[in-house]
Amino acid sequence: MTHSEKRRYLIQELLRESPQYRNMEIPASPEEQKRLLRSLMNIRSPRPIGTEFLQIQDEYLRGEVMEKGITHSDTLPVSPFNHRLALWRGDITTLKVDGIVNAANSALRGCFVPCHSCVDNIIHSSSGIQLRLACDELMNQQGYDEPTGKAKITPAFNLPCNYVLHTVGPIVHGPLTEEHCRQLADCYQSCLELAADSGLKSIAFCCISTGEFHFPQKKAAKIAVQTVTKFLEKDSQIRKVIFNVFKQEDYEIYKKIPL
Repeated sequence: MTHSEKRRYLIQELLRESPQYRNMEIPASPEEQKRLLRSLMNIRSPRPIGTEFLQIQDEYLRGEVMEKGITHSDTLPVSPFNHRLALWRGDITTLKVDGIVNAANSALRGCFVPCHSCVDNIIHSSSGIQLRLACDELMNQQGYDEPTGKAKITPAFNLPCNYVLHTVGPIVHGPLTEEHCRQLADCYQSCLELAADSGLKSIAFCCISTGEFHFPQKKAAKIAVQTVTKFLEKDSQIRKVIFNVFKQEDYEIYKKIPL
């Protein structure tokens, strides 16, 4: 089965699951097919699926990652002020590192909006439907929504990293408060503690809460750097922390902060 045949197979199986979509015509364009596949994965509720589907999905998603190119965290240049810190602009789903941080919502089951641009959606789309199933299992065991500032860890499945750490950042409506700042610092602290306790030696942070949750970018970057630096002063388990940014604007903000 070729890469494109795998994509069509996955689309057909997901369409077959839902009566309202069974007669939908699969577009001819590879890009439109990719968008449809991602949309179907995004809206799928956390429920089991056959082993053949998972095997083909895994082969397909790993092929997609290889096509995008994998960046090894060991090759990233470190800060001249702290050899355990690095700044990198790129797609976090292509980073080979022990763990990446996902800015999740309180349900912690991923973003259900088709092809949404949030990092939560992007990570779940690249990891595969197993990630939503793993998150669903954790949340069913917990029995309540994930509190702001806490963190959970799951396998990364089809991502080049080993684990995904999920944390819920503060949502800013109106003026920024001290409570918002404390909650954001808690996100970084919780992820670092969980990573260290889980034996991870490297971790990459996305820009938590600065997108859909509207936390001011400059203040968020300062909190991130301060919290991580303070943690590393007392911790010897984590050997490398990467501040991963996607936008040039965020990259410029971090460059002005002495890491």
